[in-house]
Amino acid sequence: MSRTVAVVGGGQLARMMVPPATELAITLKTMVEAPDGSAAQVTVNAPVGDPKSLSDMQALIEGTDVLTFEHEHIPQEILAKCDGVSIQPPASALLYAQNKLSMRQKLQEIGAPVPRWAGAESREDVAKFGNEVGWPIIAKTPTGGYDGKGVRVVKGEAELDDWLERGTVLLEEKVPFTRELAVLLARRPSGEIKQWPVSQSIQENGVCSEVIAPAPGLSEETAKRAQDVGELIASELGVTGVLAVEMFVIDGDEPVLLVNELAMRPHNTGHWTIDGALTSQFEQHLRAVLDLPLGETTPIPGVWVMKNLLGSNYSDAAEALPEVLEKFPGVHVHLYGKSVRPGRKLGHVTVHSTSEESAREQANAAVDVLFGK
Repeated sequence: MSRTVAVVGGGQLARMMVPPATELAITLKTMVEAPDGSAAQVTVNAPVGDPKSLSDMQALIEGTDVLTFEHEHIPQEILAKCDGVSIQPPASALLYAQNKLSMRQKLQEIGAPVPRWAGAESREDVAKFGNEVGWPIIAKTPTGGYDGKGVRVVKGEAELDDWLERGTVLLEEKVPFTRELAVLLARRPSGEIKQWPVSQSIQENGVCSEVIAPAPGLSEETAKRAQDVGELIASELGVTGVLAVEMFVIDGDEPVLLVNELAMRPHNTGHWTIDGALTSQFEQHLRAVLDLPLGETTPIPGVWVMKNLLGSNYSDAAEALPEVLEKFPGVHVHLYGKSVRPGRKLGHVTVHSTSEESAREQANAAVDVLFGK
């Protein structure tokens, strides 16, 4: 039986769907931004297109069974006209990953824990919120932000005039979190859910730099509460495919968990599963959107550390491949075939060890070689 999945987006997430698709005899048709982009280099059928173009989207879904995404930036009005294909996750769920105001409102309605928040349309709104929760506060553009873009730390109401001119701004309390967790799960349209262990993410200038799985020092009770929140969100919002729920942790006798962000697709915090779990997030996403039985998410015992390569001093990070493979034969190296720009995600390494310290040390050393330090 032939199964064809259309994927919007030509970056590394679509690229990393190719190996499991090949193993499961699933055909990928990937809409890429450029013919030499990350996913286009490894996908047989990779038309160049724009998800904001109805004709491009209709051409993408022709002859496919399922439409899914590696990013959320697809207009709702376009999705509404993509007839004759199963859209997973459905547009009704994807909305909450596209618009942070809608997300905050919905999470509050279903009882998921979130920071105190408000929508602001004027300086007066900003001043009122800041005075209520305490300065500084966090401001976010409701749409279009990612990897720290569209986020500001605001110390006074006059600092958002440029954003307020463009529309409503999301304001959030700046919470005193001690670390960030990531809950990663997958859900089928028929309702089956499977989760991986909760991981911890470490940010660098608003971009995910490192992930430790399972999250070190996390009690079973707190991990269970975090996973319960993830399952609540997936079920109540009707998410299908992989869902990543990023959470703040505020330490205390009973740690407080607050949902920060949602991603309805494979996510940076789940890259460790390629090497460290019985079923990777990329295989699971394909299984889920096709409503196939989900794979086991049991991790290979030990500590897994994923470290991103953010930029490089090489013109092509692959120039360092012989050196890093010779020095670190036990490190899993994943390069995305992307051109070098400062801070750009060019690849990642994954390390397995019996200790967090050893795994992090190896991961950082391997990335330093790829960076050219």
